[in-house]
Amino acid sequence: MGAEVEVVRAPAPPAGGKRRSTTLLHLLNLEKPAGVFVFTAAAGAVKLPPPSPEPEAESLIDKIASCCRVFTFAASEHCADERDLKRARLAEILAAVRSSAKPPGLVLLDHRVMAALVKMFAANLFRAMPPPPPSACPLSAEAGGADAVGAEEQLQAGASSLLPSWPHLGAVYDVLLAAVAASDAKSLRAHVDRRFLTSLLALFASEDPRERDRLKAAYHALYSKLTPERAFMRRSMANALLRFTDEATSSSPSACSGGVGEVLEICGSIINGFAVPLKEEHRGFLLRVLLPLHRTRWLHAYHRQLVYCVLQFLHKEPALAGAVVQGVLRRWPVTNCQKEVLLIDELEEIVDALDQRHFDALALPICNRIARCATSSCSQVAERALYVWNNERFLEMASSGEGTMERILPAFVASIEANLEQHWSKCVQQVTASVKALLQQVAPGLYDRCAADLAARRAEADAEAAVRAARWRRLELAAAANSSSTDVPRAEG
Repeated sequence: MGAEVEVVRAPAPPAGGKRRSTTLLHLLNLEKPAGVFVFTAAAGAVKLPPPSPEPEAESLIDKIASCCRVFTFAASEHCADERDLKRARLAEILAAVRSSAKPPGLVLLDHRVMAALVKMFAANLFRAMPPPPPSACPLSAEAGGADAVGAEEQLQAGASSLLPSWPHLGAVYDVLLAAVAASDAKSLRAHVDRRFLTSLLALFASEDPRERDRLKAAYHALYSKLTPERAFMRRSMANALLRFTDEATSSSPSACSGGVGEVLEICGSIINGFAVPLKEEHRGFLLRVLLPLHRTRWLHAYHRQLVYCVLQFLHKEPALAGAVVQGVLRRWPVTNCQKEVLLIDELEEIVDALDQRHFDALALPICNRIARCATSSCSQVAERALYVWNNERFLEMASSGEGTMERILPAFVASIEANLEQHWSKCVQQVTASVKALLQQVAPGLYDRCAADLAARRAEADAEAAVRAARWRRLELAAAANSSSTDVPRAEG
């Protein structure tokens, strides 16, 4: 038999204004207003209730631990039921984590739950990336047909880049995003270390665009929460971009890997939050990391994000325009027409971001390069360079600057006259005629003077060429005469 239990009813509190009691009985009376307490006859002491269990948290931890098993989704893997069960458990974990962010949360993300979540993230996400195919390029979903492969081959390559395990990976990324949103910064710092962040950044090498997109959102959310680790995360992204640039320039087999576009999108959001004046570290990121990215042959895959980052720097500190223009012109392609079109677009956007003073200082190198592109044998490059004059901002600053038109127009006049005389494309000749009519309307006297100077230089060059040709003919005749006079016939033996 168990110990005898005696039920004692507490006496009623005394009437009157006496001093409030602090005895244990009084405290118990406050706890139990009905005045019923249970004492054991053996111990003779108050039996305190045990701590309330947390069945929700324990169940959640068990579900998280069961999701650490990774399935390959191979045809030979006969465990479809277990895969479906894991997917259902991931959905339950996601619902529980999201509910913890809504007060009052059903399950608090305490230390044990967060430790189990981080372990589950590492088991499912962190893996060795397979080498890319020889014809692949970074961000193959955005690259288009740059390598002139067939449309059917491109579709097959895009389908092969999709991960078969995405039903599990996508759910894991959803849980990661929900956990970052529901956790406070202190809890994240206790469980997400630099090794976890480095492994997360390495996942941008994935060929699946869906994974890179979710990873971009998760990495940026961690950057927002982990304030002490922001400098480390910026350095990590800079190192990843530099490594890609070096590998792409050296034609390394692994040069095609790396989600450069997604990393640059994160960088663009970070640059947008930089304070003015910029720190030297941030200027160095522009000059030593972003500008060298212009020289890779995969520029078309991430050019839009790269231009956004560069323009953010120019909006915050216009004095960097000279270094940016110089860096772009230094990395101008020689035979890649697609890159030339992209860089002309970038120069035009840079001009839109400048004021009149900075444009006047940079107008000559920019316009000289555009004028050279206007005579390109590639019709797309030539037309794109000529269409710069359709930009109202460019035309306004070129015509209103003091002495700017006098410095930039001679190069354009030479390109226009050369196109009208000898360019093979009829479309380029038509666009050139339209630009000529525009310039004659904007600066009629100046255009005529530049055309006259060009004709005089051509006549002078033709005269010099004629003199050189006559001199060479005289030298050839003299050499032939000297050779004939010294030629002695052999004596017959």
